[in-house]
Amino acid sequence: MIAAGLLTHARHAAGVSQEVLAKRAGTSRPTLSAYEHGRKSPNVETAARIAGAAGFDLALQPRIEFVEHPIGHGRTAIVPTALPRLSVEQALAVVELPLHLNWSELGRRFDLRDRADRVRVYETVLREGTGEDVLRYIDGALLVDLWDELVVPSAIRSAWARVVQSAVTP
Repeated sequence: MIAAGLLTHARHAAGVSQEVLAKRAGTSRPTLSAYEHGRKSPNVETAARIAGAAGFDLALQPRIEFVEHPIGHGRTAIVPTALPRLSVEQALAVVELPLHLNWSELGRRFDLRDRADRVRVYETVLREGTGEDVLRYIDGALLVDLWDELVVPSAIRSAWARVVQSAVTP
């Protein structure tokens, strides 16, 4: 069923019909339809060929899970097991943080293309964010770039240090 959603997403993103994608991928439209509706399951090679015909690659990405690290006074820091990567559009978007992150400046917008704004957002998310916030606002490569500039409590820096260092040390 996972393949069905991936192939349908790839086809829609490519803006082509089942007929066009099937022809590009060297399969029939009924077979592609069966894959997209979960009536048949393509093997990995076939799924890669169809995705490639739509302009996509199949790739393995590390699963990101979250671990709670105690930081004192009954509080925890939520730290990913691997640094997330965001699309360029998401990593450099203009964002308005939700109430639980930005309760003192409601409605303020942060331009993540601006380094100072990005520092502010990253500091806030590392201090107060949930796993969902990390996945929405933190790009691993940009975090590594900002790491030495971030002003966060030492317990939070310690909690995050391992995952940040593992991203830069093979």
